[in-house]
Amino acid sequence: MKKISKKMITLLMVTALLMTACGNPAESENGQQSVMEEEQRLIRLEGGDYGLPQPYATHSRGPGRYKVNLIFDKLVEKDENGYIPWLAKKWEMSEDGLEYHLILQEEVKWHDGKPFTAEDVAFTLEYARKYTPVVSSAQLLDENFIQEVNVMNDHEVVIRLGEPSPIFIEELFGISILPKHIWQDIEEPESFHEPESLIGTGPYELTHYEQEHGTYRFEAFDLFWGPEQKVDIIEFIPVSDSVLALRNEDIHLSDIPMDSLEYFQENERYQLVEKPGVWGYRLRFNMEEKPELKKKELRQAMAYAIDRHALVERIARGGGIPGSLGILPPDHRWHDAGVTAYDFSPDKAMRLLAENDIETENLSFELLTGEDQEVRMGELIREQLEDIGIEINLHSRDSQSRDQRIADGQYEMAIVGHGGWARDADYLRARFTTADSDWVNSVPGYHHPLLMDMLEEQILILDEEERKQKIKEIQYILAEEVPEIPLFLRTGYTVYNKEAYDGWMHVFDHHNMTHNKLSYLDY
Repeated sequence: MKKISKKMITLLMVTALLMTACGNPAESENGQQSVMEEEQRLIRLEGGDYGLPQPYATHSRGPGRYKVNLIFDKLVEKDENGYIPWLAKKWEMSEDGLEYHLILQEEVKWHDGKPFTAEDVAFTLEYARKYTPVVSSAQLLDENFIQEVNVMNDHEVVIRLGEPSPIFIEELFGISILPKHIWQDIEEPESFHEPESLIGTGPYELTHYEQEHGTYRFEAFDLFWGPEQKVDIIEFIPVSDSVLALRNEDIHLSDIPMDSLEYFQENERYQLVEKPGVWGYRLRFNMEEKPELKKKELRQAMAYAIDRHALVERIARGGGIPGSLGILPPDHRWHDAGVTAYDFSPDKAMRLLAENDIETENLSFELLTGEDQEVRMGELIREQLEDIGIEINLHSRDSQSRDQRIADGQYEMAIVGHGGWARDADYLRARFTTADSDWVNSVPGYHHPLLMDMLEEQILILDEEERKQKIKEIQYILAEEVPEIPLFLRTGYTVYNKEAYDGWMHVFDHHNMTHNKLSYLDY
């Protein structure tokens, strides 16, 4: 396989990282590169800047962290059915659930040619507790959770826990393994942008990144230890209209609105794949900023007043499913359909307000949204809440600014959308017991002792059926309490050009096939 030289890679990366002028690789290919790419499989996808793809410099949203996963491997990976061995080729758990013996892959090389060993695993687990990555596992980073990490030899490591955990293997997916020989002296990892910061064991190397236009180029690593790469070059390029870009073959895959599907349905070149409902929007409350939101009946009234089915039809154009007030969505394996549904009923909302002496004439809230679709969603919610006498003032920001304002607690109510709704139900614990706010977790000012106790109890239950029953009970409490309102989960269709590439696959808990490393490999 002919590849750009290491010298050229370094020049491209350093140029990009210093934010000097660079051309779009899709526009600046010379004759030699065009010949090379005719012999290799290249796919182009919609771009956008999500930061440098290393664990401490990427953006926290999916398009950022899954680019990191192209470069850096984890101990476990995901496929359609669950978690699978990766850098850890197998493991054994002790009878008491407190000890895991991991056997690591052999003959694994870092991108600089040095061998991967158990020392790198031990180092990464310790380093991540000292310096928290952008995306991390709260449980693994808890200083009381992992008690010891013992390196037995180059390819075996034993991890001793302070308490058993039914999701320990899933938690390992939250940590990208770093090369000790590069990172051991790095004390400001978020500022470590040298080419060496992008050395992993993963199937691809970054050969171009331009922050201004959000362009990335990844090339297959020749010495990758795992399944052979079926795609040689992955490019992310700027796109103004993804439907038109897919039709014109500027990109090879995109999510397509329901009312734009007909062209692709009638053209044999394209394959349509229905998306699972695991990426959703929710309405969040800041009860510290607005103490009146602590009244459960007010939140319940809002749940009745918001027409979630109308949001699906008017915002998602029919490509979605209304959220469950038990939080876990209908496509989650432990979703309970028996929780209170809060079907749209302004009359019930008005009765709740009246029965609980909630005067609406002085109720006014600021609603923080992102851009475009979220603004339209906010306008609909404003109309629906104003129908029951609640005044809503909209404030829109770009998505990154909106996320930061939520993390800083600078909001009263907010609409936020993200994936991860099909992960293990322990994410409920992070959402509703976390004291420190971030853009995903915590409800400032909310406290429910029974709910918090139950969420802490479920993570200690190793028997799956017993734990599932506990999660069911938690869903009923959440539906009664309404600490937030799940609005709807996106479904719809992803469309790809199967003549360009036909190896796409979903993993069991995620909505986007391009975020899955296995999509690019002969797995």
